Amino acid sequence: MTDRKDLAGPEVPTGRETPTDGRDPKRGHAPRGRRDRKVRGRHTGAERPAALTLQETGRWIWTQLTSMRTALILLFLLALAAIPGAIVPQKPVNPTKVLDFRSANPGLSKVYDALGLFNVYTSPWFSAIYLLLFISLVGCILPRIRVYVRALRAEPPATPSRLDRLPESATSATARGADEALDAAAAVLRHKRFRVTRRDGSVAAERGYLREFGNLLFHLSMLVLLVGIAWSNLYGYKGTSIVVAGQGFSNNVTQYDDFTGGGLFRDRALLPFSLSLDAFTVRFETGPVQTGAARQFTADVTVTERPGATPRKEVLEVNHPLNINGTDVHLIAHGYAPVVTVTDGNGNVAFNGPVVFLPQDGNFTSTGAVKAPDARPEALGFQGFFLPTATVDARGPHSLFPDALVPELFLNAWAGPPKPENGTPQSVYTLDTTGMQQIKDANGTPVAVRLKEGEYVDLPDGRGRLTFIGWQRWAKLQVSASPGLPLTVGSVAAAIIGLMLSLFVRPRRIWARATVGEDGRTRVEVGGLDRADARTGLDGEVATVLAAMDDPGEDGPQPPADEGSPRTDVVPTTSGRTE
Repeated sequence: MTDRKDLAGPEVPTGRETPTDGRDPKRGHAPRGRRDRKVRGRHTGAERPAALTLQETGRWIWTQLTSMRTALILLFLLALAAIPGAIVPQKPVNPTKVLDFRSANPGLSKVYDALGLFNVYTSPWFSAIYLLLFISLVGCILPRIRVYVRALRAEPPATPSRLDRLPESATSATARGADEALDAAAAVLRHKRFRVTRRDGSVAAERGYLREFGNLLFHLSMLVLLVGIAWSNLYGYKGTSIVVAGQGFSNNVTQYDDFTGGGLFRDRALLPFSLSLDAFTVRFETGPVQTGAARQFTADVTVTERPGATPRKEVLEVNHPLNINGTDVHLIAHGYAPVVTVTDGNGNVAFNGPVVFLPQDGNFTSTGAVKAPDARPEALGFQGFFLPTATVDARGPHSLFPDALVPELFLNAWAGPPKPENGTPQSVYTLDTTGMQQIKDANGTPVAVRLKEGEYVDLPDGRGRLTFIGWQRWAKLQVSASPGLPLTVGSVAAAIIGLMLSLFVRPRRIWARATVGEDGRTRVEVGGLDRADARTGLDGEVATVLAAMDDPGEDGPQPPADEGSPRTDVVPTTSGRTE
């Protein structure tokens, strides 16, 4: 019968006994720092690893996070997380497309809102991946920098005892003395920019430190790149504004049509500059090839950098932005603004000026709305098309050419009781017809207005008059500031340099030994190790050093013997170990 004590397993020390395995007799457990701590199971008596302490758990998590494998995984996840930002319309980039997507897909939009897909790059999950990658890169790079600094300050490794076991080696006999041969080897290695150390009858040389420097520079550049991008996203801003020729723009939040600032951006960071659009010149191709293609977009502007400063003339072109003290002004779009006058039923001018119409195709068939909310006794509104080169066919009204050759205005008219102003924002490009009715003629047909430059139309029942005076061009300006952009561009350039260094610098070690044999001749040995690829000229390096050491005689240089065959030209050793 089995004893109950045997079933319980070995006896567990109580702490009163003197342990024989290095335990602390007062504490009853292994000394602090031991990694092989074990406890016994409550019922089976089997040994199992002890639970990690909080400090050990934190160290394990840090080790996993700062491993190169984790950094690569996070980099892949960051690239994967950026895909929705390229597929789903982003609110900071194009809020209009986001609104259109919400209207077309109300159910899917709720899911996208919950996941933050309309604002991917500032979403919590994207920011978490970004931050973890940053921490992982820091944890990977700092230890490598310490190792690299120690390697720079250290001498080349000692000469191995068996040079013939290196990837490339050669031996020879020379009439020179040992010191003279080693001096020749050291001289030729220094000429090849090796770091050379002379010790114990041998020469040790190493070069290629820039390879690891290139690796570190590349990874540090990636780290700085993340800092630059984060800096721009947190403190930068971007906004757009449509400016009609003859009008101006001031760098104030209220002047923007849409504006997006970083999480730490404040309005006071906006530079107090202003500019006016003096003229906007557009030229299109009129020949038989690429008819209607854009040939010139030029905006003549007057810039005032700060209140009280002297204005200066500038020319703004596509892909040639203005830089005003670190703020970039880009020309990104253009179109037409018909100039109209609305006279109300009381004979007063309710609206007068240019109205921005938005192009819908390559020939600038443009849509827009003319609003006269102050007209009396009824508020008036018009919506429709401006056609720079107008025609009407089976497709309806549309433009045949992007330039204003035959400009015409096609509008529908609406009227309704005046609405109180409650501060609710409305789009300036569409007409809200809530509470309004379409104006009809005596036959009950809706009024459709078609006007050429200089023409006008009187609305039925004395509601007023609409006059098409002419047209102006408008330009859409994008104003942006990215304070981290110089850092980002510089880090990309540094990363390219680091990558080139890591690819083209050859880290090599060469050792040379000279010993005097019993016949009085000096036996020289040279061995080399390429730490990247031994097939790229290492044999030539070894042969050059051997030739410098050798005074060719009747023996001449001797190539290394095949592996496993005895060598008669090398002094045998018992170590057999190499670097």
